[in-house]
Amino acid sequence: MAKICGADSVRTLEEWEADAVRMAGELRDRGVRRSDRVLLKAENSPGYLTALLALMHLGASIVLIDYQERPETTARLIAQARVKVCISGDTTVLPELDILGFTIYELQLYSAGRTATAAELDVQPWCDLPDGLLMFSSGSTGAPKAIIKSGGSFLANLRRNLNQVGHVASDVLVPLLPFSHQYGLSMVLIAWLTRCSLVVAPYRRLDHALQMAGLCGGTVFDATPATYRSMLNIARRRPVLMRVLAEARMLCAGAAPLDPGLVDRYADEVGHHLLDSYGSTELGNVSFATLDNPVACGRAVEGVRLAVVDDEGAELPAGEVGEVMVLTPDVMAGYLGEDGEVQPISRGWYPSGDFGRLTEDGSLVILGRKRAVHRMGYTLYPEMIERRMAEAGCVAKIIAIPCERRGSELIAFVEDDEDRGPDHWRAVARTALADYEVPDRMVVIDSFPLNGNGKPDSKRLQELAVSA
Repeated sequence: MAKICGADSVRTLEEWEADAVRMAGELRDRGVRRSDRVLLKAENSPGYLTALLALMHLGASIVLIDYQERPETTARLIAQARVKVCISGDTTVLPELDILGFTIYELQLYSAGRTATAAELDVQPWCDLPDGLLMFSSGSTGAPKAIIKSGGSFLANLRRNLNQVGHVASDVLVPLLPFSHQYGLSMVLIAWLTRCSLVVAPYRRLDHALQMAGLCGGTVFDATPATYRSMLNIARRRPVLMRVLAEARMLCAGAAPLDPGLVDRYADEVGHHLLDSYGSTELGNVSFATLDNPVACGRAVEGVRLAVVDDEGAELPAGEVGEVMVLTPDVMAGYLGEDGEVQPISRGWYPSGDFGRLTEDGSLVILGRKRAVHRMGYTLYPEMIERRMAEAGCVAKIIAIPCERRGSELIAFVEDDEDRGPDHWRAVARTALADYEVPDRMVVIDSFPLNGNGKPDSKRLQELAVSA
């Protein structure tokens, strides 16, 4: 029987749906109406999942904001999105605004006392909304952008996802991700669509999360590369937790580049190939490595097409590097304008802004963002430099800052918990890079600062580079 497993509660899938229908009734009685824009801002919890499903049942336009987002930024986004109701984990994460506001606990408390209803969960009203879902980009390199999708297109994309990856009803999914972002939300609703079990684990306490996954029989993990790196360090010290990873069916990764060294360490120590993926909030889930095709980011899901083009837009053959273009029916409806209305995008081939190549069998290899910097007369792409350094065993993030003499100065932040020093890593970089690509400075740190989505926080690294 499929279950939702929280830190202090376990509900069957059917009980979760019934809780959501009752909470939807409570929200309706409190004045929430179909198509109202409702903010949901809270930490991962079973109650968060109930509120999410309740809003889908109501046919509300769901606005998801990261729990860690600052109140002043939250206030600006609430005003831009014309939010009418706020639901939060606690009142401290919300600004003082003259709109309806409820905590998840309050809604759980009052809806639990409601008379049981025979009404079944129905998300079709939500699927029909053109702005059923508003999510914000991570903002790791700039101001967060509000991305609008219909509920129907979001769920259609998830069905392509689960069909390719091969989730089944006997699975126990363990997403170690914030549910307010594309990747985490995808795994929550894939569990619901597949009718399989889901573990709501404390992803910021990975030792506890692994223990919980072991107790619940976790079969499919989803996490960022940074989380997998931390989990491996923990599991090395505690063999019982290493077995939790080894006994899983699939270890899936996404949201940030996956370096080859980490893949090799998991294969050697855990006995699993980390299965990479590619997608974005704008495009949805695009391609996945699978157990029968564990190559890079795998092939595009059914109904989605990929191409790689040169600077003139001409399609390139397999093996050649260019910008990745995506044609998908699941692309966003548009961005949210300052007036709260949808700014539609043109349909068709969508430029991803990423460099990559396709293999002969159609698998996608992502090489980095197409962000150019100019240095000593050369045009360089920092993420492609990062990838070559990673292939040489150096996990680094490159930050470019303006330099009057060279055009740009490159600072490499190297993640190394053994603290082997800048000279060691400079020597490694020289084996992998041309002289004009070698960073000007190497800064060794224990781990990268991360944003709310588990990606290296480029804005924070930029601040560190300027002050270093």
